[in-house]
Amino acid sequence: MRLTLLAKDDKSGEKGCPSVYLADTGELVVQGVELAAPDLAELQNPLPGETAVRIAPEVALRAVELYDQNRAR
Repeated sequence: MRLTLLAKDDKSGEKGCPSVYLADTGELVVQGVELAAPDLAELQNPLPGETAVRIAPEVALRAVELYDQNRAR
């Protein structure tokens, strides 16, 4: 799978996260800090191999805006 960076948290430094990528499959991939075990327990019906990460809403929104801009080209 090839990933293209769409957006990342400006406050995270040059190599930090959270970040949102566009995969060559058309799916979005989110990189971030994994939730702690008590927070993961709050997820509804996670399947084997699934996890969750934290990401600021503004990073997700910026990624969607850039995704829409790239799609319109």
